[in-house]
Amino acid sequence: MNIRYIPLPEKPVIRMTTKSVIRIQAAVIKFLTYLTGILYLQFIAIGCSTPSSEIKTTSLVSETTNNLTENILPFWENYTPDPNGGFYGTVLNDGTPIPEAPKGCVLNARILWTFSNAYMHFENEAYLELANRAQEYFLAHFIDEEFGGTYWVVQADGTPLDDQKQCYGIAFAIYGLGAHYQATGNHESLQQAISLYHTLEEKAFDPLNGGYIESFTRDWKTPKRYGYDGTGVAAKTMNTHLHLLEAYSQLYKVWPDSGLKSQLRGLVDVFLEKIIDQKRWHQNLFLTREWENLEQIDSYGHDVELSWLLTEATELIQEETLIKQTKDIALKLVDTQMQEGRNPDGSLLYERRNGEIEGNLSWWPQAESVIAFFNAWQISGDEKYLDAAITTWEWIKNNLVDTEYGGWYGGLESDEQPIIGQPKVSLWKCPYHNSRMAFELLVRTQKPN
Repeated sequence: MNIRYIPLPEKPVIRMTTKSVIRIQAAVIKFLTYLTGILYLQFIAIGCSTPSSEIKTTSLVSETTNNLTENILPFWENYTPDPNGGFYGTVLNDGTPIPEAPKGCVLNARILWTFSNAYMHFENEAYLELANRAQEYFLAHFIDEEFGGTYWVVQADGTPLDDQKQCYGIAFAIYGLGAHYQATGNHESLQQAISLYHTLEEKAFDPLNGGYIESFTRDWKTPKRYGYDGTGVAAKTMNTHLHLLEAYSQLYKVWPDSGLKSQLRGLVDVFLEKIIDQKRWHQNLFLTREWENLEQIDSYGHDVELSWLLTEATELIQEETLIKQTKDIALKLVDTQMQEGRNPDGSLLYERRNGEIEGNLSWWPQAESVIAFFNAWQISGDEKYLDAAITTWEWIKNNLVDTEYGGWYGGLESDEQPIIGQPKVSLWKCPYHNSRMAFELLVRTQKPN
């Protein structure tokens, strides 16, 4: 078939923003899924055993974006807003709220991050309304105006319940508020994020040993126990540093301050020199102030999550040698988790403690696996990583996506059935890992203007 190309007139010139391009991509997502199927049949018809990587990525992005807009976001939009303000602290699997449940800093900051990103990508006014709702409630009820930082948990009515300063929670506050500013241009969100950053640097940063102390009392004194999990003796943890890394990366995108860049670089160094065990290619989870490892735990989900967050941070820092180094490390981390923690069906185990597997097939490591495998494919060009991302997504579709009520189940029971009794919304069950999976794939495959 001969195709005649007709040149377009030079004027008018239409300039489209990245937001608009992404919104158009999302609008045609179902058509792309249909088109992918047609192209796949054409490949089979001409004797190709598999479709090209471009066809594979088109299908993967189409399906994950569709799951985001038709399953994940609708559940949170329909079932979680609290008529008394903000969002419910607990919602059961079928969407039934528990109105008297406490509300967590992490949950609310992650809701803020999710709907800020949803509005930024799709320009849907309903998402903007939910992002603003989350921002307003967070600033009104989670910010400690007297001592700085954030409360860890508030009552259903918004009054403080647990007023300890957990640096993990403050990191997510920076992450969510930074995203809200990026999406909306709201300067109050940016100023609050910057203020929380300065508070962490003043109160929690360890200038002698590097890194950040895990937690404090409300007035920034040493607590009776450190942290929100574990044995309470670890002055520093992998998990808090992991989320400080992503939070500082998010803030640097919208506020490229030289001091912040230096601290982001310092966080990268902490992972390279203190947290990653480069003999095992796992992270040390619980540590002393001087970085002595306290427990032997391999956390497969956190290790794959770090692999791509580390490369994101170094690309922002823009040091070529460091970028190459962290890309190599990302592949080593991914290869190790694929070898030691990945099941043949594509699912990722939770963790191994003292040589024994612990935990069920939890939802969030699966989402982080998809991003990490996709990132490894983009780094290396080796299609085995792309295939791994697709296999894990297929497992997610078949096991975690709730097609009746929406959202994702929290994981699988030992009999490989979905955990029905676990709430879909809680202090830890948030719309963050799974929505971020879809956002990341969408952005990573978006052609530049």
